[in-house]
Amino acid sequence: MHYSVPNQWHWREYFAEFLGAAFNIFIGLSAIVFNFGHGLPIEQLVPDSSIRRLITGLIFAGSGAIVAVSPIGKLSGSHINPSVSLAFWIHGKMHLRDFVGFVIGQFLGAIAAVLLLVILWGDYARSVSNGMTLPGLNYPLWMVFLSEVTITFLLVLTIFIFISHHRLMRWTPLILWLLIAGMVWQEAPISGTSLNPARSFAPALVSGNWHHQWIYWIAPPMGAAIAVGAFRLITLGERDVLTGKLYHAFNYPSIFKNVKLPDFQHHPYSNK
Repeated sequence: MHYSVPNQWHWREYFAEFLGAAFNIFIGLSAIVFNFGHGLPIEQLVPDSSIRRLITGLIFAGSGAIVAVSPIGKLSGSHINPSVSLAFWIHGKMHLRDFVGFVIGQFLGAIAAVLLLVILWGDYARSVSNGMTLPGLNYPLWMVFLSEVTITFLLVLTIFIFISHHRLMRWTPLILWLLIAGMVWQEAPISGTSLNPARSFAPALVSGNWHHQWIYWIAPPMGAAIAVGAFRLITLGERDVLTGKLYHAFNYPSIFKNVKLPDFQHHPYSNK
């Protein structure tokens, strides 16, 4: 029997999002420092910046995939990105209070990650602006904005497509690893491949540099919202997202709404 308590806050899940976001962003930004920080040997060992971007993308996205299949990811769903949580909330899979809790956890995790980055990497981190996302040189701002909308649209639409199919959903972390790594490799020179307002906000906050940061607060959520509409249009209501988790483990409780999987557990204090 499941019990429902109105306005319940799910602190374990929010803390899991904090930890997941902190791990993903710290590892990802550390990869940026390692591959592009001035004075580190990788500059000489791998002079081709395109190869270094690919390595960075594989590490950054790979850390997110690791979070998704880890116990903390299986608990919260491993959104680790306000744009992803926004998409699930718009689509009716999250309560508003849980959406707020997730986003707060994600932003705090991102800030903690950047603070740790600055402490550990010091001048090497500062040489890459503490991992800030910035518009690429010689790209107009409209192109940077549109690029962030597009890549976030592709990210969320891919998530929704994969977790709306029983046979595909288990492969979601793998496809996202490859997709995001490819985005970093090819798109980073345009916008920095943010996809994630928390990932961009934290380095800007720690660096005290807000140059064109509004792009990364508006464009990714816009891309996520458009992706939800596109998914509904493509499926015409004949298929729905089955879960709110990027990797659904049936032995972990779920706080999400309208989960359409057999044998899953609701959180004992969630509203169905």
